[in-house]
Amino acid sequence: MSETVVTRFAPSPTGYLHIGGARTALFNWLYARGRGGRFLLRIEDTDHERSTPAATQAILDGMTWLGLDHDGEVVSQAARADRHAEVANQLLAEGKAYKCFSTQEEIQAFRDQAREEKRSTLFQSPWRDADPATHPNAPFAVRIKAPRDGATVIADQVQGDVTIRNDQLDDMILLRSDGTPVYMLAVVVDDHDMGVTHVIRGDDHLNNAARQQMIYDAMGWDIPVWAHIPLIHGPDGKKLSKRHGALGVEEYQKLGYPAAGMRNYLARLGWSHGDDEFFTDTQAQAWFDLGGIGKSPARFDFKKLENLCGQHMAVMEDAAVLQEWADYLAATGQDIPSSAQMTRMEQAIGFLKSSAKTYPQLIDKAAFLLNDRPIEPDEKSARSLDTVSIGILSELTPQLQNVSWTRTDLETILNGVAEAHGIGFGKLAAPMRAALAGRAATPSVFDMMLVLGRDETLARLDDAISRAGQTG
Repeated sequence: MSETVVTRFAPSPTGYLHIGGARTALFNWLYARGRGGRFLLRIEDTDHERSTPAATQAILDGMTWLGLDHDGEVVSQAARADRHAEVANQLLAEGKAYKCFSTQEEIQAFRDQAREEKRSTLFQSPWRDADPATHPNAPFAVRIKAPRDGATVIADQVQGDVTIRNDQLDDMILLRSDGTPVYMLAVVVDDHDMGVTHVIRGDDHLNNAARQQMIYDAMGWDIPVWAHIPLIHGPDGKKLSKRHGALGVEEYQKLGYPAAGMRNYLARLGWSHGDDEFFTDTQAQAWFDLGGIGKSPARFDFKKLENLCGQHMAVMEDAAVLQEWADYLAATGQDIPSSAQMTRMEQAIGFLKSSAKTYPQLIDKAAFLLNDRPIEPDEKSARSLDTVSIGILSELTPQLQNVSWTRTDLETILNGVAEAHGIGFGKLAAPMRAALAGRAATPSVFDMMLVLGRDETLARLDDAISRAGQTG
């Protein structure tokens, strides 16, 4: 086995990239990247009826959004069918596999009789040790000669040693009667040829490992390190399904979760490094190991996901937040901001990102700069625009005409006006929020004024005063 760590993610393109598959990809990516190894991507598209180009693209898009880059070209399993058949025929030539001429009807009859006699229904082909001279001129499948005695031990890095009695293993088909290779064979040949050293996948594949190990042994190939990880459950402890919420990775992008937060949460879902909850990609790559993966299914918790996403958004570079925000708008088919709105967003992102956990929340916080005049106050904020408050705003606006537009000077003027009227700043801030943003909960009044600029701030204040005059 090569010294370089090589992992792979091998999804079937029959739909979206499931969140469980995304976590499997992440674990493989972290393990390889943290060891200077290679992370490969193989599309297991041998099911021609269910595999579609659109599903393959959905997987690639999901990987791109999550930031899981792979090494080399994407491998198509279907394109390697000749190589898979070559290995089966090699085993046939070496006497480690055999031609089985049993029909489906004969196999079913064997199983029916076994059930009646209350014995194992594991099919034992009469052709396993048959003299080739007795072979009929008929279609045949190629079956591997499974060991009949002893046991197969799966040395699993997560589950521990898993022992399976060999008399529980059938002579698995390698090539169907039409000459096409089966999935079990294709996986082993591809993993060997791609130099995969560590197979990290869901524990629903654990039973497959014993059958796949037969092929490794028969070919004299090094067996990879096995690591079968528990599946993800919903908050109720049942297998994650649509009733729990979003299942596909693209749904999480459309819900507006930042990818860095998603990576952090998925890494923490079933794996731990002490008590650390929040960590960067660099830390995750350095820390991730197979020993930290638990044996029990992890439970998906949307609140924890959101909290981690908020922590990541707060420390992300401004440019990265803006780019991911733009990608979110594109993914959800929303309007692209105007150049003026974009300029304001660039100015505001530093304080906006610290109070948002998702991109919809970011947009909500940024409503004051994304909404155009006239700003219509909602019911709650409109109550703060009473006669007294409008009078104070009317007194304030002339003082803002020529003031230096800095936080210090704006604070001096607004606090001075509040003090002159014997009110706390909060009493002045409420009508200011209503006029500038049309809502009661907003970023700091001064932050909004600085981002909007003098002309827009005064125009919005004038709008509020004029509206009050019209309704008064």
